[in-house]
Amino acid sequence: MSAIQDIPVNRESIERGAVPVVAIDNVHKSFGAHTVLNGVTLHVSQGETLAVLGRSGTGKSVLLRLIIGLAQPDSGTIRIEGQDLAGLSMDQLSGLRKKMGFLFQHAALYDSLTVAENVAFPLRHHRRGMSNAERCDRVQHLLDEVGLQGASDRMPSDISGGMQKRVGLARALALDPEILLLDEPTAGLDPISSREIDELTLKLQREHQMASIVVTHDLFSAKTIANRLALLDQGSVLVEGAFADLQHSDIAFVKEFLRQS
Repeated sequence: MSAIQDIPVNRESIERGAVPVVAIDNVHKSFGAHTVLNGVTLHVSQGETLAVLGRSGTGKSVLLRLIIGLAQPDSGTIRIEGQDLAGLSMDQLSGLRKKMGFLFQHAALYDSLTVAENVAFPLRHHRRGMSNAERCDRVQHLLDEVGLQGASDRMPSDISGGMQKRVGLARALALDPEILLLDEPTAGLDPISSREIDELTLKLQREHQMASIVVTHDLFSAKTIANRLALLDQGSVLVEGAFADLQHSDIAFVKEFLRQS
C-alpha cells in the first residue's frame, strides 16, 4: 500500500478562476429550533476531493442531501455547475442528478438483486436506449474497475462489507458522473478493508477526475483521499485546508478533534 501523504490542493483551478463544480455559499439549515448548518461556504472544483469532517449531528450528511436536492436550505445558495438548485424545476433537477454518483453509508444495495443487477439499476432507468449487450458490457467494465471480477451473479448477502462498498462505488459510477458524493465510505469496515476502499477511491479519482465530496468520521481516510479537509462544529466550518492546516490550527476544538481521531 502506498505511503500516506498530503494531496496537494488543486490550485491551478483556483488560480485560473474556474467556476466550481459544486459551490455552497452561506448555507443555513435548521430543523425546528435545532440549527444544523450555520453559514457554510465550501467550493469544489473538477478533479478535486473535499473531505467534510465533524462529530455526529454536525450536519455532514444533511449537507449531502442539500447538494442532491433532497432538501432545501433555509437560506444561502447551492450551485451545481453554475446552476442554482433553488431555481430548477423537478425535470431539471432530475437531469442534474444524473451527473452525480452517490455512495451511501451502508452501500444501500438491493438485497433481491445480484451484484450485476445492482450496478445495472441506474442504467436500466436512465439509459433506456442501451441494448442488453451494451448494458452487460458496461456493468462488467465497472465491476472490473472496482476489482470485482467474477462477482456478477453473487447476492449482496453473500459478500463482505468491503465488497458491498465496491459494488456501491461501481453503481455510483454507472452514469459517468461529474460529481461523486461519498457518505462515510469506510464506516463499519475493518482497517484493511477501509484502506482498500481508500486506495480504490484514489484510483477512481485519478482516472475519472470528478469533483468529489466525502463525508467521514475517519480522519486517516480523509487525509488519504482528499485534497482539502473541512472540519464542521455546531454547523459552521471551523477550519478548511490541507491536513497540515488542521495540524497548525490554534482552535481548541480542532486540536481536540485531531487528538481523539
